Amino acid sequence: MYLAATSSLPLRLYQWTEQLFTDLGLPLWLLAVLVATVKAALIIGFILINVIFLIWLERKLGGHIQNRLGPVYTGPFGLLQTVADALKVLVKEDIIPAAADRWVFMAAPLVAFVPSVMIWLVVPFAPGVQARDLNIGTLYVAAMTGCTVPALLMAGWSSGNKWSLLGAFRAGAQLVSYEVPLILATLAVVMLAGSLSLNDIIRAQQESTWFIFLQPLGFVVYLISAIAELNRTPFDLPEAESELVAGFNTEYSGFRFAIFFLTEYANLLGSSAIAATLFLGGWSGPFLPPFVWFLLKTYLFVFLAMWIRFTLPRLRVDQLMNLSWKFLLPVALINVLGTGVFVAL
Repeated sequence: MYLAATSSLPLRLYQWTEQLFTDLGLPLWLLAVLVATVKAALIIGFILINVIFLIWLERKLGGHIQNRLGPVYTGPFGLLQTVADALKVLVKEDIIPAAADRWVFMAAPLVAFVPSVMIWLVVPFAPGVQARDLNIGTLYVAAMTGCTVPALLMAGWSSGNKWSLLGAFRAGAQLVSYEVPLILATLAVVMLAGSLSLNDIIRAQQESTWFIFLQPLGFVVYLISAIAELNRTPFDLPEAESELVAGFNTEYSGFRFAIFFLTEYANLLGSSAIAATLFLGGWSGPFLPPFVWFLLKTYLFVFLAMWIRFTLPRLRVDQLMNLSWKFLLPVALINVLGTGVFVAL
């Protein structure tokens, strides 16, 4: 009963608004624009609120693991550390290097941020609570994640800095390399569900079991590849301080650097939400409201990524590429082959 009421609430609200527009003689295309604007505002608001919490959570977790005093004791529960860092970034002067390609330099942060928001178009938060239910949802997510590579190359090349350029090349090579096993791990889940729609994947897990039990190998491949795609430790080679200063965003400061920082955590949240949908049944679960289940499962992957960051050391470049092409790719192909045999039989 709860699921049925939840799933019909957005539909009833839309029907009521549509009737109101008809009674007032307003065009329905205006309603479509209004609905799209409200959806975009809700998604961006959800991302921003969660990113602020993620920054606090990661520093709090890292503070306890590595005994850092600032995030643990600065203000109540360490909250003032995040506030201080946010103010520091926002009040810094926005500097564009003289040798930079000005327009490409300014556009790169926005090009990087837009795909991290577009992913949420197809993420189901709860029954009926979704911006758009595409029947090619997983394919759309793969396309959006691939749009990050041009943004990083734009940032590195336009800076006119050799460290930024080298960091951009590393980032591009890393993202392309780990995108392949990531998509293969997703493909195995699609084969089990028999659909590319994220809602159909959730329903398939409701009818059988969570795919993490049927795809343990695929889950491991997805987890490692996703962390590498996010440029997080131990795969943060594009931002290796010892040799690249800060990587592709070395020359960025102020608000534009803040956008790159925001994009990193928005991508972490988006990848965790997709992982929860593919392997843990998304919003499905007993007793608790579906949206609560969605958040709990999403933050489980977030916690894993943060825990790994403060536990493992950074890899070398050759180890990074060998892990993808010589280990994860064969394992992902074997997993797809095994899944195909399982589905066929």
